[in-house]
Amino acid sequence: MTPELVLNNGVAMPALGLGVFQSPPEETAAAVETALKVGYRHVDTAAAYGNERQVGEGIRRAGVDPADVFIETKVWVSDYGYDETLHAFDKAARKIGVDRLDLLILHQPAPDRFDRTVAAYQALEKLLADGAVRAIGVSNFMRHHLDELRRRTEIVPSVNQIELHPYFSQPDVQKADAELGILTQAWSPIGGITFYPGWGEERRNVLEDPAVGTIAEAHDKTPAQVLLRWQLQHGRSAIPKSTNPGRIAENFDVFGFELTAGEMARIDGLDLGVRNGPDPEASREIFDLVIPED
Repeated sequence: MTPELVLNNGVAMPALGLGVFQSPPEETAAAVETALKVGYRHVDTAAAYGNERQVGEGIRRAGVDPADVFIETKVWVSDYGYDETLHAFDKAARKIGVDRLDLLILHQPAPDRFDRTVAAYQALEKLLADGAVRAIGVSNFMRHHLDELRRRTEIVPSVNQIELHPYFSQPDVQKADAELGILTQAWSPIGGITFYPGWGEERRNVLEDPAVGTIAEAHDKTPAQVLLRWQLQHGRSAIPKSTNPGRIAENFDVFGFELTAGEMARIDGLDLGVRNGPDPEASREIFDLVIPED
C-alpha cells in the first residue's frame, strides 16, 4: 500500500500519484487503468489537460471503487471567479463521474487577475464547507501569492503543487508552505520530462545527471526511482507522469529501499535554481485557454 500523508485538515492522501499532464486522451484511460492495477490510489488531472473524462473511464475499467481512489484535479484560470469556479467543479465531477472530489486546486495564481483568483478560492472554501470536496489547495503559488491569498481568505490551502526536482527545488516556496502547514506536492518530480509548450527548450534532464546515476547503481534502481525516493524521503507528495506501462510500474516500485543521508544531501546539492517550466509571474499568454463544457 502507498504510504499516506495527512493534510492539514486531517485528510489522508497517498504520497505518490499518477500524473496525466500531456497524456493524450486516447492513452489516458489505459494509463490510469494500468496504474490502479499496479497499486496506485492517487490520480492527478486538471481541466486544462483535457482528459478528466478519460481518468474516470480508467478508474471504471480498472474495476476499482472510485471512493478508494484519491482524485485530484485543478480549476483553470478561464473558470476563475466565484460562480465560475462552482460551475468548474460541476464540470469536473461530471466528466470524471463522481459526486465528490478528494482535492480541488487552483491551477495558477494568475497575478494579473488576482481578484478573480481570490474569488475562485472562496468558491473552493464553499465547496469544502458543503462536503463537495475533501480538501482544497493551489498550484504554482509563490510565497507572495500565498501571503496575499491568506490575507483575503479563511482556509489555509492543504496542498501547493509546484515544479520541484533536484535542479529546481524552490526552497523559499517550500519554507513558506511549511510555515503555513501546507503540503508541498511536486510536479515534474523526476526532472522535467514533459513541459508546457514553448518553455524549457534548453532544459537539462536530471535523469542524466552523473551523481543520480551513481546513486541509482548503488541501489540497483533506475535514476527515476532514486529521484522519486528523494521526494518521498523529504516528506513531499510526488506526481510522476507516464503512459508507458513499464515506467508506470517502475515509478511505483520506490518503497523497498532508502537513500542514505549522504545520498540525500548529494541530490539536494544539485539545485541550479533554474525553472524548466513556466514562471507563474510570466505565463499570462497561456491563461486564455477556455475549458469546453463537454
